[in-house]
Amino acid sequence: MSPFSAELIGTLLLVLLGDGVVANVVLKKTKGHQGGWIVITAGWAFAVTVGVYASNAVSGAHLNPAVTLGLAAIGKFAWADVPTYLAAQMLGGGIGAALVWLAYLPHWKETPDPADKLAVFCTGPALRHLPSNFLTEAIGSFVLVCGVLAIQSPKNLLPASGFATGFGPCLVGVLVWSIGVSLGGPTGYAINPARDLAPRLLHALLPIPGKGGSDWAYSWVPVLGPIVGGVVGALFYQWAWQPA
Repeated sequence: MSPFSAELIGTLLLVLLGDGVVANVVLKKTKGHQGGWIVITAGWAFAVTVGVYASNAVSGAHLNPAVTLGLAAIGKFAWADVPTYLAAQMLGGGIGAALVWLAYLPHWKETPDPADKLAVFCTGPALRHLPSNFLTEAIGSFVLVCGVLAIQSPKNLLPASGFATGFGPCLVGVLVWSIGVSLGGPTGYAINPARDLAPRLLHALLPIPGKGGSDWAYSWVPVLGPIVGGVVGALFYQWAWQPA
């Protein structure tokens, strides 16, 4: 498997299971309807864990442009490989969203609220204030990238025992769960441009009855916020934990 394929498959699984849990909670007449925020955040945490396990050995399991750009910014990833990773992440996110649409096909027409249908594919603010929404996404992504780098640190895990390799993806899932529970309320915590932009594109393209608009006026927030926060988080980690 190539790194491109690994990133595509890992991101596909992340979005399939992540958007899938949102669909299960918000769409009408599902078994999980009205399961609540804890179910959604847990589902996304498990989705990240599965995606990381599926791709980590081949590509390093970035699954997120904010992670890829953050690692490149501190010299832990080659800039020449960034376009390949970003393309794979976007394509995987789009395919994952399309599979969710298929999995819940009868439920779209049973759900009258266009906002609920959009929420399956992408994030939106609880209170619409774009500067604050941007800041929330940046803070969450700062924690994500800084936390991932800390989890991977040999000082925190014991590579010789196999603990780091075997259990690291679970800790990344716990990190994402923590971000969702603690910081996800204002914006729905995209913290990943591929998780938000690619499914948003699919929402615009797919034949979903009564779907409404895709809220392109907000779409830059879950793209630029995570990128800025991810790069700053990587730079902060390098400065704080790995001084020259």
